[in-house]
Amino acid sequence: MTAIDRKLLREVWKLRGQLLSIGAVVAVGIMTVLTMRGTYESLVVSQELYYRDARFPDVWASLERAPQSLSRRIEEIPGVAAVDTRVTFAATLDVPSVDSPALGRFVSVPEDRRPELADLHLTSGRYLAPGRRDEVVVSANFAIANAFVPGDTLRAVLNGRYRDLQIVGTAISPEYTYAVPPGALYPDDQRFGIVWMSRDALGPAYDLEGAFNEVVLTLAPRANENHVLADLDRLLEPYGGLGAYTREDQPSHQILDSELEQNRTMGTAIPAVFLLVAAFLLNIVLGRMIATQRTEIAVLKAFGYTNAEVGGHYLRFALVAVLAGAAAGVGLGIWAGGAMVRLYGDFFDFPTLRYDIQWGLVAVAFGVSALAAALGALGAVRKAVSLPPAEAMRPEPPASFRAGFFERIGLGRVLPAAGRMILRNVERTPVRSLISAVGVAFSVAILVIGLFMFDGVDYMMDLQFRVAQREDLAITFNRPRSQAVRYDLAHLAGVTRVEPFRAVPVRLRAGHRERETGIIGVEQGSRLRRIVTAGGGTQPIPSEGLVLSAFLAERLGIETGGAVTVEVLEGERRTARVPVAGVVEDFLGVSAYMSLDALHRLVRGGRAISGAYLAVEEGERAALNARLKELPVVASVASPAQLLASFEEQLAEGLFIGVFFILMFSGVISVAVIYNGARVALSERGRELASLRVLGFSRREVAVLLFGEQALTTLLGIPLGWGLGYLLAAAVSAGLQTENYRIPLIIEPATFAWAAAITVAAAVLSGLIVRRRLDRMDLIEVLKTRE
Repeated sequence: MTAIDRKLLREVWKLRGQLLSIGAVVAVGIMTVLTMRGTYESLVVSQELYYRDARFPDVWASLERAPQSLSRRIEEIPGVAAVDTRVTFAATLDVPSVDSPALGRFVSVPEDRRPELADLHLTSGRYLAPGRRDEVVVSANFAIANAFVPGDTLRAVLNGRYRDLQIVGTAISPEYTYAVPPGALYPDDQRFGIVWMSRDALGPAYDLEGAFNEVVLTLAPRANENHVLADLDRLLEPYGGLGAYTREDQPSHQILDSELEQNRTMGTAIPAVFLLVAAFLLNIVLGRMIATQRTEIAVLKAFGYTNAEVGGHYLRFALVAVLAGAAAGVGLGIWAGGAMVRLYGDFFDFPTLRYDIQWGLVAVAFGVSALAAALGALGAVRKAVSLPPAEAMRPEPPASFRAGFFERIGLGRVLPAAGRMILRNVERTPVRSLISAVGVAFSVAILVIGLFMFDGVDYMMDLQFRVAQREDLAITFNRPRSQAVRYDLAHLAGVTRVEPFRAVPVRLRAGHRERETGIIGVEQGSRLRRIVTAGGGTQPIPSEGLVLSAFLAERLGIETGGAVTVEVLEGERRTARVPVAGVVEDFLGVSAYMSLDALHRLVRGGRAISGAYLAVEEGERAALNARLKELPVVASVASPAQLLASFEEQLAEGLFIGVFFILMFSGVISVAVIYNGARVALSERGRELASLRVLGFSRREVAVLLFGEQALTTLLGIPLGWGLGYLLAAAVSAGLQTENYRIPLIIEPATFAWAAAITVAAAVLSGLIVRRRLDRMDLIEVLKTRE
């Protein structure tokens, strides 16, 4: 071993605390790469395999009723590879463990063979037996949530008639990887389930024997997707076609895709912050260490070591921290990645979902870390190799002392001596102090980014479920009903108010842009369902014209005062130009609202309603739910309070995990930045502080001088971090604008306060660690160093 190698080992041991803190930042950076990107890769692989094996469709189209013979004409559409038709309906389920009616999505499957497209993956029991018309397979999560097992009986209201169905198996389907009830963001497995039933039993139950009301298909390679959709729509239009759509708009795939995109974005951005901080720390530590080793560098160069050998010595020092961090980061990343994939498994249903170690990703993460460290050390190493031996052997010239800005404005006169010394030291090295403050700011910013998500989601859900949806129950009928049914509902025990609504599927066109959605017609002056803007204000329902979500208006390229072409996809299928009376920025889904009377005029025909919003006396809700279970006309019952409770339960679980990781990430950065700053300051000012001790300063007074500078940079970094965090949170909020939800940029004052408090706590912890070293400092050894 050469002398310079022994020097390296000794310095590694001497500065082990600082190297460990830098290594911790590198470890967290690599861990986040392997956790987030590794999870993303695992989910993508699982998704692709599942879609391929289950023959996941490319296109869906719903319609009112078409003869089975039409499927042959669909197969003849150029670009269509395979076609499957089926019968699907929503129906009320009577689940003993739930006090309100549950909702079942019934999907027909062949009883003599497996479905050609969107095949089921059985998780227990068996598939349907031929000729057994009452057998069903239910979704696995619904069965688990309600303790159903094969052999149990499930009671359902099919087309107004009660049916007792025998559960013979549980399964998952690629179409319901993330099964969400209509109008909700999160699954409600206890009240919403998928029920697969024989086509020969479900078709006759809904008067669709020899017919279908939904078609799914796959596309041939290089097929023109738009042409297929247009041809399919033309073919289905006489049969009440509601508009074909692709995977991009399939609800489960859309949510899974949004989650994957978010994971990919965060898996790139957060590791980048950590690697940036690691490079920054290495630059500080090496730069200031080299400044204290001028004499040693001069001796090395005087003994014949070349610039490359001296530079390589310090680069290897940096790589030691990277190697230690990489080893720990790989282990932690694999562990955390496995835990995160298991967590995803609770939300998304895949037949196989496991975390596979991506060794290519490990190599990339390590390479990027080493590159970041090398770049961070480069500036400091340049100083080492550029010093001529004769110059380096001389002590570094003392800094130029003069009154700084704060002293010139008179602040120094009101400060004690210790305060003036701290202030002068900070003003003397403004760049270094600013860089240290920026390091602290990164830590604060990460906390703000992480915690703002909970503020935004909480605000969004509060606005949606407490301000906009004020009803106690929302009832949907199994088919449109006369408005007279509102009086029947008003006579139910406990009901204090009834407001009917109508939902009509439409295609909106503006120029060359079009969008299939639904118009919700509500009464003017509605008190139970209101249109609420992003600021919490109420948008009144106009007597004429549409009120659109800002997200939908942007997609159509339309503004208030413009007009859209509305093609009604039911009844007489009228087409009309309708003015846009308002655009509201909301957070959930893409909606279009009209007054109920205006919608009736637009659709023509009878003044039918699709359902009603109910206000119910609190003490009567249980009895009313039990009564609604017995009404065959009721297809589904939704309770905003239950949806909110379900959401909050899942949010609480996610919050605990999220806060844990955020605290760990920001804590590592805070401790690393502040601890390294204090340790380097102690190395640089050891002789000065020891002199003060010898002159009679107490340990506490000396500690105040050392840590005062760190406290100032921490206090400077906190507001910088608030600003940086706000900007990054705005970028994250803008990047998470999906059709399903838009997270508003809401940052509560408590979030800023928590970010500051946690950073200060990390600073105090770092100070206590360095304080022990300061108290144990050998004064004589330090004072004779120069001799």
